Amino acid sequence: MLRCSAIVVHECDDNVTPPEWVASSYWRHIAVMKWRTLHLSFAPKAASWHHGLPADNLPFNPYPHVMLTVASSLATAREAVCLPSLQAVFQPIVSLGNGDILGHEALIRGPAASLHEMPDALFRRAQANGTTVALEVAAARTALDAWSSLNLPGKLFLNFSPLTLRHLLVGRGHAMAALLGADGIVGGAAAIAPSRVVIEITEQTAIGNAQTFGEAMALLGELGVHYALDDFGSGHANLDMLADLSPQFIKLDKSLVRGIGTCSRRLEILRGMLRMMGAFGGHVIAEGIERAEELAMVRDLGVFAGQGYFLGRPVAQPERQASLEVRAVLASRQIAVFPQALRSGWSGMTAGQLLRPAPTIHPATSNNDVLARFHSQPDLHAMAVVDEAMRPVAMMNRQILIDRYATPFHRELYGRKACITIANPAPVCFDRRTSLEDMAELFAGEQSHVLADGFVITDQGRYVGLGTVADLLRATTEVRMEAARYANPLTFLPGNILLNQHVDRLIAAGSAFHACYVDLNQFKPFNDRYGYWKGDEMLKGAAAILAQACDPARDFLGHVGGDDFLVLYQGDDWEVRIRDAIARFNDAALMSYSSTDRAAGGIHGEDRFGNPAFCVPVTMAAGVVSVGAEAMATLRLCSQHIGAASAVAKRSAKRAPSGVARIDIAELAARGALDI
Repeated sequence: MLRCSAIVVHECDDNVTPPEWVASSYWRHIAVMKWRTLHLSFAPKAASWHHGLPADNLPFNPYPHVMLTVASSLATAREAVCLPSLQAVFQPIVSLGNGDILGHEALIRGPAASLHEMPDALFRRAQANGTTVALEVAAARTALDAWSSLNLPGKLFLNFSPLTLRHLLVGRGHAMAALLGADGIVGGAAAIAPSRVVIEITEQTAIGNAQTFGEAMALLGELGVHYALDDFGSGHANLDMLADLSPQFIKLDKSLVRGIGTCSRRLEILRGMLRMMGAFGGHVIAEGIERAEELAMVRDLGVFAGQGYFLGRPVAQPERQASLEVRAVLASRQIAVFPQALRSGWSGMTAGQLLRPAPTIHPATSNNDVLARFHSQPDLHAMAVVDEAMRPVAMMNRQILIDRYATPFHRELYGRKACITIANPAPVCFDRRTSLEDMAELFAGEQSHVLADGFVITDQGRYVGLGTVADLLRATTEVRMEAARYANPLTFLPGNILLNQHVDRLIAAGSAFHACYVDLNQFKPFNDRYGYWKGDEMLKGAAAILAQACDPARDFLGHVGGDDFLVLYQGDDWEVRIRDAIARFNDAALMSYSSTDRAAGGIHGEDRFGNPAFCVPVTMAAGVVSVGAEAMATLRLCSQHIGAASAVAKRSAKRAPSGVARIDIAELAARGALDI
């Protein structure tokens, strides 16, 4: 057998006319290549193709006019297609659980200080020249050679487009095995254990027919190689790919990671991906981590691993372990502050509110007629197959049908046959009264193909319309976001539920913190005298000042209710922050009174018991409860204990001239003041 150590792409404009089936949208990018003819051969036995049908039951090759020649060396490959000199650089991927290096992603660079030094320019040139496959294989060879010489720890992540992967996996993956040195041939490149290789499927080209691509990717498992979906959530790397692929990793696109500390929608998307990959048996890698706060956030969410400039930039000789700064963030007991819209609730929304009217087809309707209906209604994603009593018996998916027609002779063999022969015989059905919660729970346990099919909506067993998983996910997200947007409609700050959740997270992490219970003295007389509008303005002002006294990455501010707030500080500078907030608020509150009342030193009003009283201007008081790591380790604390202790501290603060009083929860527990 000839070792497939490199692949050469030969181009020739021979006016090859593509067969009729490639006219579908899936193959349009082939037209951009002008149908250059490429030649594929393996010695001593060649892989032969006829009208796009693979010989020897090999995986379906979508490019019957694209053939590859195996070269004996990388130098031969470069010479054949005039590839520039390449250099590999490696960016670390860090396990967030222990701070170890999970592996490195191999990235390629062109000639230094040239127009094609950066990969974007390099691959644009290759695409224009029709040498993308050759460049990707040459880049992988360069990375493998550099990896072997550096003897780096962990896994090697190699990037390939779907186009190149299809070619490398033709013939039971002999070319891929040869490239990795896993074919056992003497004299080839240094072998790398397949279990240390992770193939990243890039988004440069669409995967095309997902089913056949999934069959091709299954060969990686036979080789012992794992694979990942790169830049998930952008471009071609979308949710529907998980319906047919079973990646061991997904790399969440940096656009979904950046700003996650301030965007609750990004947070919920990441949480959803973590739940889904957990159900599928895979792991999530967060890309684009550029700040310590982002690293802490994804760590606390339970993300498996991370990558980004904060963890390490791509270099030719990377460090063999994460930096001290990175390890300090991962080892810190301090927790990240999640965006406020975290609580997910359910409304009275039902399946009927997701209904999309759609035509139906009879089981005997021919496949040709079904295809014609899809063509006449471009927005129709599926059609239900119903019997005479309008009971759904199957589902016909638009994309699956079109993909079938893209294969040779499908129209001739199956076009006149009844659609029931190829339709999905087990569609997911919901009665129109089914709650959103029940629908979401069912889909969480369903197989992945239903993500593409959607579901049928019925009324007492009879068809009334269709629904899409996209609509269900959107509705679920909106309902949860609305239910948990902000607990307090005035200050838009989280309330007791979110405060308790955050306190419980602090206790579970063993992170020492200070709970500052803030109260406004003499607020009721001011509110009675100047009106609710002025009172509301004062409360919003207090919320704004307290927010400015917080580090958004470490501290949590909530509105307990009325004129009571709670600030949870993790930093040691809590006292400076809260005293500054008190001083700023007191000055601002005084200016809320009229000049006459300021000159008088207060107003006449009623105290909280309804008795006439002279009331001084509103001031802020803060009762502080210190909760140390030792107390959390020895006492069985929960959020209720923190709340009870805070109330004790608040009463002391209201009597203190400075407006601040501090107690230690361990001392309070020792006095028997807490029910622990």
